[in-house]
This record gives sequence, structure tokens and C-alpha cells, in this order.
Amino acid sequence: MENSTVHTLDRAAVGVPMRVTHIGAAGLAPEWAERLAELGFLAGERVMVTARGPFGGDPLAVQIGLSNFALRRAEAACVQVSADDKAQR
Repeated sequence: MENSTVHTLDRAAVGVPMRVTHIGAAGLAPEWAERLAELGFLAGERVMVTARGPFGGDPLAVQIGLSNFALRRAEAACVQVSADDKAQR
């Protein structure tokens, strides 16, 4: 069972339910935080990486709520996540 350590979505394992804890802007692209929030990446939302691209893991296929998105690893690195404790029960 996974602990509740906070890390970023780009480092999350495929198929493991997580919860968004925070969205932070990358230094070179501060608009990414706003774009991710508009897509539904908000604190408390359930998120899961469903697949990774074959070359360096880019892009990531990500499910947030009932929607699926492809995110670059750099974008996913803006999303802080922790284990979804409700999914562990």
C-alpha cells in the first residue's frame, strides 16, 4: 500500500489512483497552472495516469474525473498529487 507522500503527477505510477493536492506553475510557463485548472486539475480531484508514451514517457495519458487528457511530462510536473486514501480501502 502506498503512503501519502506528495509528489508530482509526472512521477505517478500508471494505474494508481491519486488526488491532486496543488497546482504549481513551471518557471518558464506560468500560464500552465491556469490552463490545468481550467481542464479540471483542482485540489481534491481524483487523477490517474493511464498510460505513458513509448519514448521517454512523453506524453502521459491522464484521467481526471470522467475526462481523459494527454499531458507533456513538463505539464504533469506542475500537478502535485498524493495517494488517494479512499481508493486504498
